[in-house]
Amino acid sequence: MIEWIQNNEIIVWWLVVSSAATFLVSLVLVPLLVVRIPSDYFTHKKRHIKRPEKYPPAIRIIVLILKNLMGLVLVLAGILMLVLPGQGLFTMIVGIMMMNFPGKYKLERWIVERGPVLRSINWLRRRAGRDSLVTNDDGSPASSDR
Repeated sequence: MIEWIQNNEIIVWWLVVSSAATFLVSLVLVPLLVVRIPSDYFTHKKRHIKRPEKYPPAIRIIVLILKNLMGLVLVLAGILMLVLPGQGLFTMIVGIMMMNFPGKYKLERWIVERGPVLRSINWLRRRAGRDSLVTNDDGSPASSDR
């Protein structure tokens, strides 16, 4: 292993730098995005899609493609952060929330309703002065946040 590291110093150096940069960016970006989620985002069984009609179709398509690419980058970065320094689960959740695919809302709800994930998200939201995420259909806080 040491021999491989010595023979591939440039690759190791780039891995260290990219890992540190990803860690620092995730420390800032992920909490900012998590606190921007509306507190009632998960209160419905199905997601009600809001499409902005004020922009021309070409602009909407470009924004949709860029948003999905950014979401994919965040999901991939989150997967890497599971073994590298960073907030891997939060990064993957934010990436998934940015993307559009069938079953996305159900997957988001399933992930966020896990006790440790919801507690972590709500801890960040409280520190930012935001209301906790509500996950039940009746609008009551999730059992892990009571």
